[in-house]
Parts: sequence; C-alpha cells; structure tokens
Amino acid sequence: MPIQQPENQSRKYEALFSDINEGRVKIPQFQRDFVWGKDRSAALIDSLIKGYPIGTFILWKTKERLRHMRDLGNVSLPEPPSGDSVSYVLDGQQRLTSLFAVRKGVILSRDGVEIDYRDIAINLDLDTEEEEQVVVTDIPADTDDTYISVHQLLTAELSDFVEQFPDYIKKIDYYRQRLTTYDFSTIVIDGYPIDVACDVFTRINTGGKPLTLFEIMVAKTYDHEKEFDLSREYDHLIQSPVEGQKDLTAAGYDTVPNVTVLQCTAAIILPGDIKRKEILKIEKADFIEAWSETKKGIFSAIDWLRSSMNVSVSMLLPYNTLLIPLTYFFVKNKHKPPTQKQDALLKQYFFWAALTNRYTSSVETKIGDDKKRIDQILEKEPPKYPKDELHIHADDLAWRRFSTGDAFCTAVLCLYAMQRPKSFQNNGELRLDNSWLQRSNSKNYHHFFPRAFLKKDEEYDWAADEINVVTNITLVDDYLNKRVISARPPSEYIADFEEGNDQLAKALESHLIADTATFGIDDDDYETFVEARAKLVAEHLNKLLTPGQ
Repeated sequence: MPIQQPENQSRKYEALFSDINEGRVKIPQFQRDFVWGKDRSAALIDSLIKGYPIGTFILWKTKERLRHMRDLGNVSLPEPPSGDSVSYVLDGQQRLTSLFAVRKGVILSRDGVEIDYRDIAINLDLDTEEEEQVVVTDIPADTDDTYISVHQLLTAELSDFVEQFPDYIKKIDYYRQRLTTYDFSTIVIDGYPIDVACDVFTRINTGGKPLTLFEIMVAKTYDHEKEFDLSREYDHLIQSPVEGQKDLTAAGYDTVPNVTVLQCTAAIILPGDIKRKEILKIEKADFIEAWSETKKGIFSAIDWLRSSMNVSVSMLLPYNTLLIPLTYFFVKNKHKPPTQKQDALLKQYFFWAALTNRYTSSVETKIGDDKKRIDQILEKEPPKYPKDELHIHADDLAWRRFSTGDAFCTAVLCLYAMQRPKSFQNNGELRLDNSWLQRSNSKNYHHFFPRAFLKKDEEYDWAADEINVVTNITLVDDYLNKRVISARPPSEYIADFEEGNDQLAKALESHLIADTATFGIDDDDYETFVEARAKLVAEHLNKLLTPGQ
C-alpha cells in the first residue's frame, strides 16, 4: 500500500495546546531534552509576537503506542483512549513543549534548579518594532506595572488587567491576539510504518545519525500499565538495582550490547530470521511476554559458557552475536542443561561460527539459518556444515597475527580458556577480567616468547607481525606478565618457575604447551615453538569441530 502524501495544515496556539493537554499529541521519547529553558522559550514567544516564522511542526498520526513523555514538570499528561489515533511530534518537540509549558504554567527542575515558565513575561514599555527582545525570562523586581506574565496573558480575561495595567490594555489585547491568532505551520503524515516515521525523525533531528533499532523498539514496546520500559530493563539487566539479583555485571558479561539482547528476544519470537523490518513488526504484547524468558535464556547461556567452556567474561566472546543462538537453545530447551551430546554439538557450532568469521556480515539472515542448526541440536542431531569448514590446518594459525578484533583469534583464546590455564608460578587458577581483555596489549595476554626478547634476536630479526601471533599468546595474570617474566627468554623464566613449582609441566599443559625440549623452550627456539604449538592447537580445535570422531 503506497504511503500517503503529507498533509499541510494550519493550527492556532489554543488548538495545539488542547491537543497536548488532552493527550491527542504526544512527544516520543527519542530525546532527553524535550523542552527548552526559559531563554529560548522567551525568544520563541518574542518571535511569535513579532510575526516571525518559527518553522514547521511535523506530526505522525498513528494507532501505534510509543514510549512518550508522560509528565512535564509538575503537569501530568493524560493518555489517549485505547484504539484512538495519536499524533507524535517528529519535528518541533522543543518548540511545542515550550509553548505548552508557557501556556500551562509548568514548573520543572533541571540540574537541581527550578524553572518556572510563568516567569516569562512581556515588557510593555517596549514596542515590537524595536530590535530589542520584548519578552524576558523574569519580571524584574519593583516593575509589576510594566511587565505581564505570558502565562497570565493567555489564561486570564482582559478585564482582569484593567486595574493593574490601565495604560496598556490595548497593547495587552494586541499581544494576546498576536499569540492566539498565529498560524502554526503543521505537516501531518498519516499511517506511516514505524520504521519510515523514525527515518523521518532521524533525518530531521539527529544530524543524519539514524535512530538505532534498539531506540525505536524502546519507544514501541513501552507500556505504562505493565511498567515495561525496555531501556530501563536493559540497564537493570546489566546492573540490577536490587541487591542479590542476577545481572550481567556480576556474571562478567556487562559488555553485551543492547542490540544483542534485543535480537535474543526477537529470535525467540520470530519463526525465521531477525531482519530489522521483521523485528519492527513484533507486537508490543508479544515482546513484553517474551522478555522474562529471554533474560532467563541469556543467563542460562552464560552459565553454560562459563561452566562448560570457561569463557568467564564477555570480552572473550568472538562475537556477542553468539549469545543469540545459545539463548534460543536454552529457552527452547526449557533452561535445562544440555546432554553430553548436545554439549559437544553446541561447542562444535560455537567454534565453527567463530573460526569461519561467520558473523562478520549478514548477521540477521544467518541467525535464521543457525536457528535451524540449533533446532537440530535440540533434537540431538548433528547439524550440517560445509566439510572444509570443519578442519583447521596448523599452517592456518601458526603465524596468524594476534588481534582481539579477529574472531578466529578470539576463538583460539576461548580454546586456551577451556583448558583452564594455571599459573606458571603455583598452578593457581587464572582470573580473567573484562577490563583487561579489550585490547591486544592487555595485561592478561602474555607473549610466551616476550616481544622485547625477540626484538633483540639479531640472528632472525623478527618482524612485529611475526612476534605478535596467536600461537605466541598465553593467558596469565598481570603480576607474572609485567613483573616476573618481563623481557626474559623462556628458557630462563621457565627454569626459575620449575624450581618453585614441581607441577609446572601440568601448568604448561593447561596452556597447550608440551615438554620444553620438543617445543623449543630449552633452546629459546621461537620458530619451533610456534609450529609445535600450532600443531597442538589445531588438534584440539579439530576435535571440537568433529565431535564423536
């Protein structure tokens, strides 16, 4: 069905005021600052009195119910009757709310300072022909007889001013007429789809920066009666205001973005893919109903990642997107832990997706395909994958440049984490932290052959990209990395650790490093180390990619 042409209308001050006051016009909550301060509001009223153009209001008429401004300072705005159309202001939010605030006499607090719009007044001693602004933000002391509140001007009878302003009655009447008869230019777009209406809003208000899908869905799914606010729900999911309640911060997954959580919910509701246009079609009631299950599913997925894979923090995830199919699995599995076979198949899927850089593009469509794979895992059936994508060659990773932005590298880090790496010093468990894993030079990432040591190797003259490879990375704590190992050769610092740790061989095994001689450690043979470790890492990855073989 073609979109209707916009309709040009002319409206008076009182009509616009009544539409807001009675709930027919709403301010969608896409922005924080809905109303100007007194300075700009006074300048706006001054422009009206002088007959200046103030721009056009654009209203979107729809039966959709969006998150919107419910209160303006001390004034509560009514809800429209259920089923009635509402006009949301797409352009002119601040101008319109400022006009309403002055007419209604709103009092609000901003940054701890009270703003009373009844204070905005007209200097009756000035004429509109003068360049000086006739509308001021406050009535000066001891000048009650020459300044009139704009709020009072618009709400009182003319006869009420005779006693106080006997010499200015004609001017007061003139100013009131200028305000009440001003023709406000208004464009109404009727029945536009929400994504088109939001595109209109974006182009007008945010300097070309589009509203995110999450921002649109926050507005669309808001429900006052059910006390559902997606923005607040996400904030509480990250960090709960209730002591003892589960949240992602406590789980070590506080970097999961809002769009991933939104897509987790959509994947549960929608039968296929999770394209933007399909998400925007989700009914508010369906979204709210699915929210609780989604949260439980996310926590179940994280519990599995932490317990079965030792991916204890979100910064180790190759893609945040991987939470979507995993959440889908646990919701459909009624939050029961996977069987041994399902566990192996989930790991196969996880590493296949990461090692093939699956979610670098076309995420929305690929999730639809991967939900089918998860459905097979739910039935304990192995999904189908391209055969050549289920095998890693040692040559593929031996000299692969290390970058935390590379899903392949992060998958290898997950493999390292799965081994539950132990401290070289005392075989203690390693603690990983999100704040240390964001950059490739993190304190948790130790080059087993230290960069400073290799840079001094005059025989081979190793390039930076040959030093900073994923097979040279081990996960250690900050103390060992910076203070004990530093730039020392492996033969030296490993020998020192061996003196104080008789279980060092087990610690090295937990880092996928076999005996020191075979791996070139005793002779500080870097090339031998890289190639030997690449072979061992590839063996472990291939076991995960081909469970049961």
